[in-house]
Amino acid sequence: MSQQLHPPGPVKLVVGMLCGDRALLDEAITQMAARWGSVDVRSAVMEFGQTRYYEAEMGAGLLRQFVSFARLIDPGELARIKHESNTLEESLGATELGAALGVARPINLDPGYVEASKLVLATTKNYSHRIYIGESMYAEATLHYHRGKWTSWPYTYPDYGSGAYDGFLSEARRILMEQLSSQKYDI
Repeated sequence: MSQQLHPPGPVKLVVGMLCGDRALLDEAITQMAARWGSVDVRSAVMEFGQTRYYEAEMGAGLLRQFVSFARLIDPGELARIKHESNTLEESLGATELGAALGVARPINLDPGYVEASKLVLATTKNYSHRIYIGESMYAEATLHYHRGKWTSWPYTYPDYGSGAYDGFLSEARRILMEQLSSQKYDI
């Protein structure tokens, strides 16, 4: 007996951004919207103080913001999108705004997706809990949605596990669920 194959359903593209400058965050959102379509959820800009890991490369006083996009994607697009976000990081770093920050990496863009049961993030780095998704990229299920709330795993980054981003993620998930139930979406 052969197994029936089931294609994955569409998911909501989200991007977490780290940067030391609000104007560069705004420019990143403009550039991402030009590539991936209109933004439907935009988090508040938050101070990022969970770790000092990025300070050597990005400087102190980092800000965190998230966006999600109205157009749903096929989850198989994530590796390509991660390559595009890496290219966008480099081009934003070469702008006047990026160069003015005087750091090696002016902005960090971390794409992923929300689906009904989880948040998946793309990365260039392999590790024991990450899965290869092609094109020299990996992904991890960073959080899972269980009994009405976002829940971390033992390997979840502390800032994601803190609950600080749950409001944004829940709103992105709510819109995704509406889009899926109404079947009013393009991929």
